[in-house]
Formats: sequence, structure tokens, C-alpha cells
Amino acid sequence: MSKPRRWALLTGAAIAVSALLAGCSGGGSTASGSDSDEINYALPANFTPNWILPIGTASHLNTNNGSIAQSLYEPLVAYDGSTGKIAWNKAGSVATDAQFAADSKSVTVTLGDRHWSDGKPITSRDVAFWFNLIKANKDQWGSYSEGKAPDNWTSFTTVDDTHFTITFDKAYNSDWMLANQLSHIIPLPQHAWDKTSASAKVSDADETTAGAKQVWKYLNTAAGKISDYASDDLWKTISGPYGVKSFTTAGKVTLAANTKYDGGEKPAIKTVNLLPFTTSDAEVNAVRSGEVDYGYINATDMDQKSSFTAKGYDVEPWTGWAITYMPYNFNNPTMGAVFKQLYARQAVQMSIDQKSLSKVVFNGTATSTYGPIPQAQESDYVSDVQKSNPYPFSTKKAKDLLTSHGWTEQGGTMVCTSPGTSDSQCGEGVEQGTKFTMQVLSQSGSTVTDNMMSAIQSSLQKTGIGFTIKTAPVSSVLSQTPTCTADQASCKWDLSFFGTAGSWYFPAYPTGESLFSTAGSANFGSYSNKEVDALIDATTTSPDASAVQDYSAAVAKDLPVIWLPSPDYQISVVKKGLSGFDQDSLANFHPAQWKWSK
Repeated sequence: MSKPRRWALLTGAAIAVSALLAGCSGGGSTASGSDSDEINYALPANFTPNWILPIGTASHLNTNNGSIAQSLYEPLVAYDGSTGKIAWNKAGSVATDAQFAADSKSVTVTLGDRHWSDGKPITSRDVAFWFNLIKANKDQWGSYSEGKAPDNWTSFTTVDDTHFTITFDKAYNSDWMLANQLSHIIPLPQHAWDKTSASAKVSDADETTAGAKQVWKYLNTAAGKISDYASDDLWKTISGPYGVKSFTTAGKVTLAANTKYDGGEKPAIKTVNLLPFTTSDAEVNAVRSGEVDYGYINATDMDQKSSFTAKGYDVEPWTGWAITYMPYNFNNPTMGAVFKQLYARQAVQMSIDQKSLSKVVFNGTATSTYGPIPQAQESDYVSDVQKSNPYPFSTKKAKDLLTSHGWTEQGGTMVCTSPGTSDSQCGEGVEQGTKFTMQVLSQSGSTVTDNMMSAIQSSLQKTGIGFTIKTAPVSSVLSQTPTCTADQASCKWDLSFFGTAGSWYFPAYPTGESLFSTAGSANFGSYSNKEVDALIDATTTSPDASAVQDYSAAVAKDLPVIWLPSPDYQISVVKKGLSGFDQDSLANFHPAQWKWSK
């Protein structure tokens, strides 16, 4: 998510390299190890950057947008894994210190001696500006979860220009508060942005609720004009190591080093070309032709690793602190009642052969995941219940489970023939004659995704569950599968899939307030369980790791989503000579850390 993480991508059908390069035209030249001033970085396939405002809304939450925004507007507290472990990266942060009170009910933050690109100092007022905007517009902020920031921040007190205090509504785990809450804050240029129109005088908008709503509307409206990003003066007052040189609606972004940057991550490469690709096959072709300095290959290309190293690349798997899943729509007017039956979700999960998918579809570059905590890296957060896989693959047991609950196979598909609420019936709200069929709206442009969906379709068929597949670009999947109520026209979707490279990337502490708490900001399927809500709350207040493990066990057993293998974020191919960083397991990229060796 820290901010919601990338919903992602691998990819599919090839297009001609000439067409690809035409789509990527706009000022970037081919970089190489001999050109220390420029780099070509391949963005994930079919995942077009479309947001510059460093405040994400629901339809703009992806890591590419976040990484670009963070390059322009440095976070107050930057957490990343670019040093080989997930930790506070003070070099890439505006804050230099955070002191929690002895009662854990407040924190006083110290800002560094930092300046905006126009020379104005970055002060506590710029943080208060962000705070006021979020307080007044929290329902539109993509990182909002009820009861969490900003709800749990009761006051913001300016001590002086470089110190401020945030008071909480109760005591919190300080590590969680720092890593998962304070890391949301991005100091914003109040002197340049606190207005309600392009012609308004700076600071003519008060920050009462009404004023903050007007400013929010102005900023979000401006952020919707992608073609103006490079020319609009609004986006030229920055604090990060890079500014926007060009930003096309087709997704090509060129970043130029901010010569006024006075933070700790001074960029070594002056020009960064972020290149969009419609498919990963097209991107791989660009890698083969040398057009990309930092790109990726498909998991299916791993058996050709030597051909890429021979072309001057290092092949470096990029593991992620993530889980991968398909959310159910519990409010679907037809299938929602079925999805609300735990036995039905168990039957679906037992029909997913994660080990085979990991081995065959991902060529061994994925990790089976059985619950809400990432399992690709060792941690103290995963419960024994989750580790042991509470629902092992067995289509026979899955079918038996359905037939024992009032379903009969008719023409290869399970049909509810015994409606009712007893243990041997279909369950509350499931009507006579209901067919157990589901449609997934899935990310397009990915051969790996297509292969996985086909394998799942075949497996579910053996259980008697119908599974049809519809595809669309990731941004369209997100917009067509929103949180909804049964009476809304937008609520007809059954399943959504947007993450072959990891559906959700966590902050340092992998709690589930956004994903699985009732009304969580990324709880697209409207899952709700009071016991889970209580366990999630405990993970934020208890310093004991067992609180996270209890949450892990409960969610692994309750199946709010369909758990799927979590692949490596990507299989990176990096031109020899490009160095200066570890790949961030939080799935962000950090161009200021890149450098060409001489």
C-alpha cells in the first residue's frame, strides 16, 4: 500500500519492436553503460503511469505512480528495502528523527534543513498542509482505513519550523505507527499549492474543512490532466531528486535530475526514461535488441538466462514483500450469497493447485501463499496455520464438500438442489437452482496470467465449478471491479485479478487494515468479519508478534479471497555496470540510487 502497493502485471502477446519504439517516442535516447547521464527503465507491461499527485486515490494506486511521485516529492519517512532489508531510509526522507512519548500516545518529528526547488524552506507548515487536506478528504484518499490515519491522529501541533507533534487517540505500537502510518505523510508545498484555481493567489484558501475540500478538488483536477504535467507550474515546485521533463498519456515518462535537490539521495544519472510496454514479450524483445538498460524477462524465459547474460545483462530475480490473490465480490446480487458460505470458499481454495502453478506456470519463480502474510521471505509474522496450508489441493474433497452441502452436479456444473440453512444445505440466501459459476475479470497482456487462469479453469471444472475468464488492462480491471452494494449496476462482477507480480505489496509491518478490515480502502470485495477486525486492531497496538500470527491464522482459515502463488516481483535484467542499489522488496524503484560505474 505505507501506501498501497502495486497491483501488477507480467504479460503476453508480442508486438513489433518498431511499433513499441514508436509508442515510446518523445525525447529519450538509448542509454548504455558508457552513457553515465541517461538510463532506459522498462515499466511493467500494460501498466501505464497516470498520476503525479503524491496523494493516491482509489483508481491511481499502483507502485509506478507512487515511485514517480516519490522521486518528485520526498516522503516524510521513507521505508524501503533498497539497502537489503526493510527499514527507514533516512537519506530519502525529509524527517531526520521521530521521538515517541513515553506513553506511546504522541510523536514529535524533526525535519531536516531542506528546501523546495524554488528555494523556499520545507517546514512544519508543509506537513500541516498535507495533514489538513487528508483530514478533510479522507474518504477520497486511497490509503484510508476507518479508525486508522488520519482518524487515529487527534491533533497536529507545530512546535517550530522544523518540529511538530502528532497526538494519537490512544497508545500504539511505535514501530507500526512509524512504518505503516507516518510513512503515508508527504510534505506538500503549501506556499504553491494552497489555492483553489490556477489564477488564485497563493494561500488564499483557508484549511477549514470547506477550504481543504476546495484545494483538494483543484489539485485532483489538475492531476487528471496528464498532458500538462511537464508544463504546469504546479508540478515544478518539488522536493525530490527528480522533476518531470515529459509525461505522455501513452505512459512514457522522462525524469530530469533536480539541480536544486538538497536531500541525501543526490541523483547520479541526469535523465531517466521510463518506458511503457503493452506486453512483456514486446519488452523482452526490446531487451534483446539492447534498447533497455533495466528491464525484465518472463519466468518462462529463465531457461534462456545465458542468452541475456551474453548480451551484457545480469539476471537478478526481484522478490517482493507481497501476497497474490483474487478477491470475491461478497455483494454480488447472484453469487454473493454463495461466496459468503465458508464451505464454498473452502471448496474453491482446495481446487487451486498452487504447487503446480508455481512449478509449471511460473517456472519455479513463485511461492505458494496460504494466507495474508507474505511467505517468500522468512519472518516472525506467519502463523503455523498459514504455513501448513489449511486447505490442501484436492478436487475430490472439494467436490465432496459441495455435495455434502446441498449441491448436485448437473451437466458438469454444481447446482444448489437443497436450499436452506442447515449444515447439509446450501446456506443462507443461496436459492434453489443456483449454479456455481464464476467469472473473473483478469489483467490482460500477460502470458503468465493467461496460463494461470486456464489452469485454474481446468482445475475448478473437476470440482464442478464453472469459471469463465474476461480480460482487460489493469487500470480497467480496477475501475470495473469496485467496492459496491448489491443494488448498484457496478456490482455484477464476481472475481477480480490484477496482480501476476503480486496483488498487494505491504509496508514493513504486514497488517491487513486496508485489505481485510470492514470498509478497508482496498477491501474491494466487501469482506467483513468482526473477529478479523478485532485481530487487525490488535496488530496495530500490541508489540507482541503473536498478535500478527493470530491474525494470520484466522484469515488463512476464513478465506476472504482466493489465495494464489506469489511470484517474484519480476525477473530483472540489468545492464552490467549499473549498480548502487538492492532491488526494493516493497516493489518501488528508486532512480536516485542508480549509477553507472566508470
